[in-house]
Amino acid sequence: MRFASREEAGTRLAEHLKEQEIQADLVLGLPRGGIVVAAPVARKLNVPLAAWAVRKIGHPLNPEFAVGALAEPDVLWLEERFVRADPGLHRGLVERVRLEQVTLQEMAHRLHLHGPPELRHRRVLIVDDGLATGATAYAAVLAARKLDAEHVMVAAPVGSTEAVHRLRQGADEVHILWPDPDFIAVGHYYDAFDPPDESEILRLLKEQGEA
Repeated sequence: MRFASREEAGTRLAEHLKEQEIQADLVLGLPRGGIVVAAPVARKLNVPLAAWAVRKIGHPLNPEFAVGALAEPDVLWLEERFVRADPGLHRGLVERVRLEQVTLQEMAHRLHLHGPPELRHRRVLIVDDGLATGATAYAAVLAARKLDAEHVMVAAPVGSTEAVHRLRQGADEVHILWPDPDFIAVGHYYDAFDPPDESEILRLLKEQGEA
């Protein structure tokens, strides 16, 4: 399965979720690509679109390899099996986490046009453009739980079976069009995978956000 663009992936995901009769009060897109995928989902389900700031925490020796994630306002999740295997890793992550927390706060400030959305007692659908490890989506799930969301769902066009398994430990529902046991990388499943412009992201949030 491949997608021409994030917009197409979002449209196909939206159709699937509608067929599954998914009910949500709010769709949360994960920056940045997840917001583009989430926009047609929110339109199809006829609910508001918002963003939720998250940041991957990469291994000090390989920043692309996620060993944890941050989610606003104050969620820090680290993969315990890596920390247990290497006690020095936790010490090595202290400065990286601090820097990512600063970036997270700046991102949240830019994305929330009218302040962060209210999650308490709401059915929340978290959407990303793909789930490699599922680390950032899992941190977002933990944040929604912490903020007393009533029902927490995750959806994406594609994801690794590892990510699906992880997310099922925290979310009430996980919906993936293609859970690929031979997952390579999110961009592998898209013909066009350039980072979306922030102006486009803000336009979607303004047009489809809550009044």
